[in-house]
Amino acid sequence: MIELMLIAVIVGGLWIVGSVIGLVFKLVFGLVGGIFGLLAGAIGLFIGGLVMLLVLPIVALSLLPVCLPALLLFGLIWAIVHAGRKPAAAAPTPR
Repeated sequence: MIELMLIAVIVGGLWIVGSVIGLVFKLVFGLVGGIFGLLAGAIGLFIGGLVMLLVLPIVALSLLPVCLPALLLFGLIWAIVHAGRKPAAAAPTPR
């Protein structure tokens, strides 16, 4: 009976040691993977931002024929509204 208990204690101890080693590996690889993930995300944001800065003028120029009628309409409305408005009176200066 003592031998059986000794075997159970040894197996249980090895089980605990293996669990602790697995925990350490999971923690270390999780932290390293998280750091690499953050670094890759930052690099991706930087490169994506540069690409957007390069592509945005091309997209704006390609959408100009679609937006031009609306821009002309807004400009006409703005001109009519501001043509009928009186000039702003200068505020009196306190003495």
